Amino acid sequence: MPFVAAVIGYVTKRVAIEMMYRPVEFKGFWLIGWQGVIPRNAHRMASVAMELLTTNLIRPKEIFARLDPQRVAEELREPLLRAVEDITRELMAEYQPQIWEMLPAQAQQRLIRQVQADAPKLVEKLMREIAGNIEEVLDVRDMAVRNLVRDKALLNRLIRDVAQPEMRFIAHSGIYFGFVIGLVQLGAWALTHSPWIMPIFGGLTGWLTDWLALKMIFFPREPRKFLFFTWQGMFQRRRMEVAHDYGDLIAREVLTVQNVLEAVLTGPKSDRLFTLIQREVQRAIDAQISIAKPLVVLTVGSRRYQEMKLLAAKRAIELLPTTVKHVEDYASNALDVRNTIITQMQQLTPIQYEGLLRPAFRQDEWKLIAVGAVIGFLVGELQVLLLLH
Repeated sequence: MPFVAAVIGYVTKRVAIEMMYRPVEFKGFWLIGWQGVIPRNAHRMASVAMELLTTNLIRPKEIFARLDPQRVAEELREPLLRAVEDITRELMAEYQPQIWEMLPAQAQQRLIRQVQADAPKLVEKLMREIAGNIEEVLDVRDMAVRNLVRDKALLNRLIRDVAQPEMRFIAHSGIYFGFVIGLVQLGAWALTHSPWIMPIFGGLTGWLTDWLALKMIFFPREPRKFLFFTWQGMFQRRRMEVAHDYGDLIAREVLTVQNVLEAVLTGPKSDRLFTLIQREVQRAIDAQISIAKPLVVLTVGSRRYQEMKLLAAKRAIELLPTTVKHVEDYASNALDVRNTIITQMQQLTPIQYEGLLRPAFRQDEWKLIAVGAVIGFLVGELQVLLLLH
């Protein structure tokens, strides 16, 4: 009986753990089926986790202030010059085709170089303005939540990788707790020989060991002495290790330069960035042709001139993803998201730190405990049938 109870304890833990993560999408028919607790509550869990991240671990304005506008312009110099040349040729061919074709190649190149010379200054100016007002063009929390909800497997990894030792402890604790309860079950059977002893203790083993293991992960938050030993919740005790794992995962898969760029271009505040770029590009065009502006307007017309400036801004925005790829390595190192998270996690209170993992269990942990109890009860019934035969 103790050995069977140990098996029940282990199996119920493994089932409960897997039910947290799998399946990623709902499997079943109509209302009968199952989806992993974490994937099913992806938006809520991602929101809670990212609220902690953006409130206590990183400050977007402080992070993005680490980017040196001059260094960014230097890193982008080659792709930027190519982009400027392409846009200039396209605009001239569209709005001044006759004049452009009449210009010798040397004159065309001189005009392009003149425009290219001011491009890095424009990038520096944009970078300073964006870094100083990053909240106006980027919602970091929305970006992270959208990525985690879209990629539920990533959300699973965010919790599973960080909490791997805790999951292993839950599974193994079922063996030890189950064995002890099995000894009690053996004594109760010896005294009563009641067939109800098996399913009742099976259900008790599944329920109690699940509940106890979950509590031992998080509590007590501070080291506390119990008789002859001292215990602190495993997750609290592993703060330094968790900080490194969490920082690695966030920097590598969530707050990446690519994800930030996508959020800036497609997020809820993207229109503000487009307005900013459009304004600066139009100013640059006006500055380039300031002396000849009346002649240019007269030649192409006021409406066509405004269209030309809008097209230039549009093409600059379209080329942005390709151009910015050249600065990813520098930006990743400069932002230093990983080490920032590690440092800040050391300063969290125990309750704040617990919030990294606790939301994965709190709301639905009763379901996991109930499943453990049901499995334990059914295995106990199986024991009775074996004994009777």
